[in-house]
Amino acid sequence: MATRKRCSIPGVCCVTPEKRAQVSELDHTQWGVEETCQYLRREGLEKWEDTFRAEKITGVGLRSLEEPDLDKIGVKCLGDQLQILRSLRKLWQIAREPTKVFNDPVHGHVELHPLLIKIIDTPQFQRLRNIKQLGGTYFVFPGASHNRFEHSIGVGYLAGQLVQALNERQPELLISRRDILCVQIAGLCHDLGHGPFSHMFDGIFIPKARPGIKWKHETASLAMFDYLVEDNYLMPVLKQHGLVMPEDLVFIKEQIAGPLDLNGDQEKAANSASGKKPWPYRGRPEDKSFLYEIVSNKNTGIDVDKWDYFARDCHHLGIQNNFDYRRFLKFAQVCEVEGQKNICTRDKEVGNLYDMFNTRNCLHRRAYQHKVGNIIETMITEAFLKADPYIQIEGSGGKTFTLSGAIDDMEAYTKLTDHVFEQILHSSSKELTEARQILRNIVCRRLYKCLGRTHPQEPLEDVTEEKKNTWKKELAEAFPQNNTRGVNLNPEDFEISVIGMDYGMKEKNPIDKVRFYCKEDPTKAFKIDKYQTLPSVFYATIAAASVYMNHTAYFSLGPISGPERNIAILGGLQVEAG
Repeated sequence: MATRKRCSIPGVCCVTPEKRAQVSELDHTQWGVEETCQYLRREGLEKWEDTFRAEKITGVGLRSLEEPDLDKIGVKCLGDQLQILRSLRKLWQIAREPTKVFNDPVHGHVELHPLLIKIIDTPQFQRLRNIKQLGGTYFVFPGASHNRFEHSIGVGYLAGQLVQALNERQPELLISRRDILCVQIAGLCHDLGHGPFSHMFDGIFIPKARPGIKWKHETASLAMFDYLVEDNYLMPVLKQHGLVMPEDLVFIKEQIAGPLDLNGDQEKAANSASGKKPWPYRGRPEDKSFLYEIVSNKNTGIDVDKWDYFARDCHHLGIQNNFDYRRFLKFAQVCEVEGQKNICTRDKEVGNLYDMFNTRNCLHRRAYQHKVGNIIETMITEAFLKADPYIQIEGSGGKTFTLSGAIDDMEAYTKLTDHVFEQILHSSSKELTEARQILRNIVCRRLYKCLGRTHPQEPLEDVTEEKKNTWKKELAEAFPQNNTRGVNLNPEDFEISVIGMDYGMKEKNPIDKVRFYCKEDPTKAFKIDKYQTLPSVFYATIAAASVYMNHTAYFSLGPISGPERNIAILGGLQVEAG
């Protein structure tokens, strides 16, 4: 049998990267001289590295340092002495504060920093216990009962795992304790702004209730985070743990929503930052660009938010998750790519990344875009729209807000969760009669019927409500009026849902943005030719328009058969009932 040769790069010596010792701030008494010097670098005290190294000061020796001791070893300036001692006092405080351990069904025993516990133990964060992660999908998959609360804890934990793995593997990145805390907080708080039934609220309800307004849950996450800090008097606590204001608050919010302008508006800043422009972020300099790829990766789509919801959703849906984030953690490495530092992975991990993007597509096809789940969310939205003017939620200053108006006041929005479904369902108000009946139909499984779905050859992008109304009119007109059944259809008898299923970056191949490194030279990033590694189906983008009919009209019609099955033409595409 022929001996298999290892591939190598000409002119490059095959050297296994040096394994570095783990440096944890919670066990600083175990530090040697080099670990102590690493800590000084992360705290911005690198000019005293050589001094501490010459004196052979270890983690144990740090605790006994006072001003006279610093003076003896050559730190003469009082300002420098105070800066070093302040940094060390923070270290003692961190070591004294107890962490908290959660037993998570997905990640096992999860240990979180005390500052994260302070954030979790607030009404604004606890609200996430009552918001279903998958919205109306729970009415289809009985196991999908998990909430935004546990997902947010999982993302905060994974954010810490990734940033600490990079810090331990590459201490030259100078990732500070502040950086680690800010990344963890961003992961923990990234979904604070979700409304009832998660994406149904900002994706379907708000566009219909307040057409023309550009509002996403990320917008509310920023406002809710500010409100959480203010309402629970956490600003002194954040500063006590070494965070610098307002720089670190900006950094946390930029990780959630992208670049912010001076007014905190992420959309304007994102537009001005598009293309090859100057560094758009203010929270951290460009040499720490990789920190913005951990919680919400705008570049490649590989981030800890996806890692958690892939694992958690698959666990509760009963769907196989083929992506192993723990393996990615082992091979994550920061390399320079086009003047910026990006998170890269080993060349042999391209298959694992394919599994990640394929898992996303599979979840959309089998669960997130399930036709019955979409029907139920359509019905819930219709009920909420009918109830909107009559639901009053008290906000700041005693002012009341409607369901759709609560997004303008975080005190009111804190009180808005999935409970509004039960509130309407069990109400006795005459104004809520129509909304109540729709929700009763859901509970009794009298659902709208899916008449058919069409797959256009070209993506259906930016389909407005006006366009959908035009299609509904065409549907109603296509069905013969004054037919033998004695039923005439109106545009409002139909609902149209337009969905798109891709691999995370629309028509683009997400692997195109990913950079890899090889074992022989872990500092050099390169692309992998997609045609050599991925099947052609990987590039496919599926668009679909589903047509639903409300149950009253459907049961009045009875079975649809014969020539009536071809019920309409949507944008030149025939939709068939089925």
